[in-house]
Amino acid sequence: MKTRCLDHIDLRVKDMEVARKFYGKFLPQLGFVRERHEPSPHQEAPGEDFHTFYSAGGDRPSEFFCLSPDRNHKPNRTRIAFWADTRGEVDRIAKLVRDAGGKNLEGPEICRSYSPGYYAFFFEDPDGNKLEICCRESPVIAQ
Repeated sequence: MKTRCLDHIDLRVKDMEVARKFYGKFLPQLGFVRERHEPSPHQEAPGEDFHTFYSAGGDRPSEFFCLSPDRNHKPNRTRIAFWADTRGEVDRIAKLVRDAGGKNLEGPEICRSYSPGYYAFFFEDPDGNKLEICCRESPVIAQ
């Protein structure tokens, strides 16, 4: 059986320094506890640096959230949702996002139309990428 379903998220941003500071305020609270700044391996961005937040290190596999530079990036309706274990955690991280300068803030709130006990905070990063912190009191279980 697979031990992980997600390897990484590679998010495009216009201004790496602004994005690094923004995400650095709350990603560690979501479990992305190690950071590394390094040259980009992408052919479309030779010579440009990228920044990665890792969930673990040492001898364990690590999910990671990578920021890649793209001066022409245009956000769309895609949304990345991060899991929180409790409503309190959603509230705490929402405050960090507010303090970091998140845009188009909604919630935290109960979203009855999503699923029973769905509690979420919706926001955008400085580039307009859509994100969410959510807690499900009744987690989705595939049938």
